[in-house]
Amino acid sequence: MHTSLYTTEQAANFLGVSKAFLERDRWAGARIPFIKIGTRAVRYSLDDLETYLVKQRRFSTSDCGVSS
Repeated sequence: MHTSLYTTEQAANFLGVSKAFLERDRWAGARIPFIKIGTRAVRYSLDDLETYLVKQRRFSTSDCGVSS
């Protein structure tokens, strides 16, 4: 398995969100998977970021994303 790993700043740029958004997401329970390396380093897999984006696709503002 070989995938690109992004820093928090790179992942935020890829998703079009702020670095603080990703930091809050990790603190609140991580809807976006991340990888912890050592005691401080956090990285995001490109595959996980792309999967997250696909799951966020909606077709109307009332679409909550739960499929039957």
